[in-house]
This record gives sequence, structure tokens and C-alpha cells, in this order.
Amino acid sequence: MNAVIERLRATLRSQKVRGDEYEQLVGREDEEGGADDITLQEALALEEKPFSWVEYTVFLILGVAMLWAWNMFLAAATYFATRFQGSPWILVNYQSSILTVATTANLASMFLLTNLQAGASYPRRIILALIIDIVVFTILALSTIFFVTVSPGVYFAFVLATVLATSTATGLLQNGALAFVATFAHPSYMQAIMTGQAVAGVLPSIAQIVSVLAVPEEPSSTDNTPPAVPPPQTSSTSAFLYFLTATFVAVITLLAFTPLARRHTPTPTSPTPAAPARKVMSMPALYRQLPFYSASIFLCFTLTMFFPVYTAQIISVHPAPTPRYLHAPIFIPLAFLIWNTGDLLGRLSTLFTSSLPHRPRSLFAVSLARAAFLPLYALSNVSGRGAWVQSDLFYLLIVQLGFGLTNGWLASSAMMGATGAVEEEEREAAGAFMGFNLVAGLTAGSLLSFAAV
Repeated sequence: MNAVIERLRATLRSQKVRGDEYEQLVGREDEEGGADDITLQEALALEEKPFSWVEYTVFLILGVAMLWAWNMFLAAATYFATRFQGSPWILVNYQSSILTVATTANLASMFLLTNLQAGASYPRRIILALIIDIVVFTILALSTIFFVTVSPGVYFAFVLATVLATSTATGLLQNGALAFVATFAHPSYMQAIMTGQAVAGVLPSIAQIVSVLAVPEEPSSTDNTPPAVPPPQTSSTSAFLYFLTATFVAVITLLAFTPLARRHTPTPTSPTPAAPARKVMSMPALYRQLPFYSASIFLCFTLTMFFPVYTAQIISVHPAPTPRYLHAPIFIPLAFLIWNTGDLLGRLSTLFTSSLPHRPRSLFAVSLARAAFLPLYALSNVSGRGAWVQSDLFYLLIVQLGFGLTNGWLASSAMMGATGAVEEEEREAAGAFMGFNLVAGLTAGSLLSFAAV
């Protein structure tokens, strides 16, 4: 490989070609007799910009921050239930309202940003999103101490406003990060972002289980019936610290990302050598160029959004009395944890070499095949009506873990494959475009899952 790079360097010096005049060298043999299919620009990038675990970690943290706000609002159900006790309608509908506002705002911002490519500064979009999260979650944390006497309606409107702001920030962060990471030569950096998103799903599930175990079980909670209303969270201090955690995550992400952005953003005094010109691409053009990749990521998350609806209602097949870990307050978060763990493992698995990310039709076939998991959920012990397979291990390890594994692997493979299937000057547009299809899948799945319920 080094011999190939040296020959390519000699070619560059002799011909004095510019960064946008590289020609692809196909079938050039190296000293060991292997054939290389590589562009001159890619070969130079492999030598001059080696893989960096520091950069990988920064993108991993960006992935965590990308979905942290979403998971914070979902996991805050116990606190919100106490604030909405005075309004039965809000108490029943606040979760669906939060989900609707979040997905709609996220999709709208992603659509707008995907079509605003010319002159876009993707690092600035990332930094703006993190600043918005810092401000909003700090205010939300303060509301748990200083605004506890407001009416449920006022607080409901306030919560929806914070959801709207953070979901718009999430759109900025997703668009900016997925476009920015696509400019790097290593597809594993894209995998880092996808893995960080999975980490953001695992941690709240663990926190929820720990919080339940930390409180002695009441005699009335020894059955397996899923609670209609989450148990109240009595400590305003714990809620304050909980929301402040999101502020802390955003601050850490901002501090980690800023140096990376400065190193990889060209300035008038220090232009990046051989930097490819950004190519503005319309969404119809991107759909024509990446039809199977975009369809795979869209269908992947459309199907995935059914799992939270079922998981919240599926309980253990063992009748009471049972060990505490089989009671609904622990069994349901445990099922979420197993799914998110499978999702994380699936995304990590793409670190190993695989040819499937470069076979878009195969990825699309896998995305269609995942629909087979939905009947398995429907045939589980939904609301205690009985299960097709009388086994908690079958539900947790085959259904939940399997669905999570396939989601993580497919999502990461599609994102990595799409940015590698376009020219270098098209990667920013392709990364942002795939992020839009991911969010569109989440939105479509959310709406379809509510219809199914």
C-alpha cells in the first residue's frame, strides 16, 4: 500500500494536478501482487489523516448528545406525572403530545436544513444546537425549584415549548454532525456517531431501573400490571439534578467538539489543501443516487418505532407472586435496556469489516425482513392477555435483543455505506440527506404506532 501511495505522490508532483482534477487509478498492482481501486485523493488522505481515537471519541460524544434530549424527556415521565396531577386530560395525553411535537419539529428542521446546503457551516450548526440545549435544559432544571406552583396547563405549555426548542436543536445537531463527519476519510467516524446514539438510549434505562430499586416496594405493587400512571417523583432536587445532567452533557460535548471544528474548518489564512469543492445537491437528485440506502434507513426506523409501544405494555408471563425483577416497574425498563443494549452491540459490530454496507439492495432486503419481528411483539404477553411462547427469555433475548441488534447494525451500515457511495464533494449533502430520512422514519413510525395502538 505504501508503494502505491508513493507512486501516486510522484504522479501528483509530475503532473501538478489540482485537488479537483484527480483521476481514479483502477487495477494498479502493488508489490505483493494485489490490485488497488483507489483515487489519488483517497490514498493521500489515508497517509496524511490516519485514524484517530481522539476524533472517534469526539464523534461518539456527539452521538450521545444527539439523542440525549429525546431520552431525557421520555425518561422524565415520573416527574411530569406529578406536575400534571391536577389535569386528567394532560395526564393522559402529555406523552403523546411530547412525542408529536418532538418528531414534527425535528423533521421540519431537518427538511429545511437539508435544502440549505450552499454556504452552510455545519460546525456552526452543531455549536448553535449545543448552546440551545444548554440554555433550555438549564431553564427546565430551574423550573423544578422556582415554578412549582404554576397550574398544570401553564407548565404543560412550558414543557411543549422546551420540547420544540430542543427538537429544533436536535435537527441542527443531526444535520450538522452527519454532514460534518461525512467529510472525514474514515467511515468508522460515522459509526461512532451511531454508537453514541445507542449509548444515549442505554443510560436512561439503567437509571430508571436503579431509581426503582432504590425505593422499597409497596405492598400494592407486587403484581405484574403495568401502571397507568408512573409513580410520582417526590424530590424536586432529584428532578433538578436530572435535567441539569442534560446541560452537563451539552457543555462537555461543546468543549470536546470546538477544538475539532477549529482544526478541520478552513480559514482565509490557513486554507485546507486539496479540499474538495462542496457540491449542492437537491433532494430528488439524492433520492435518485441513493434510493436503496435512503429507503433502508427510513424503513428501519419506521419499524423500530413500534417497539416502544409494545414494550411499555408487555409484562412477564409468570403469574404473581413473582420475584421483584419480574414486576412491571422493573421488567418493562429491563426490556428497554435489553433492546438498547442490542442496538448498541449492533452498531459496534459494524467496526468489523463487512461488504454489506456497500450492497444497498441487500441492506434494503434486511430492512424489509425486520417486519417479521412485529408479529412476535403482538403475540407476546401484551397487557397480561397471554403469550404465544410462554417464556420471558424468548421475549427478552429473541424478540427484544434481536430487534435491537438488527436496528443498530442496519442503521450504521446504511449510514456508512451511503457516504461511501458518493463522490467526496457530495458527502456532506449525502450525510445530511441520510439524517433526514432517519428522522422521517422516526416520524412515520411514531404516527403509525399510535394508529396501531
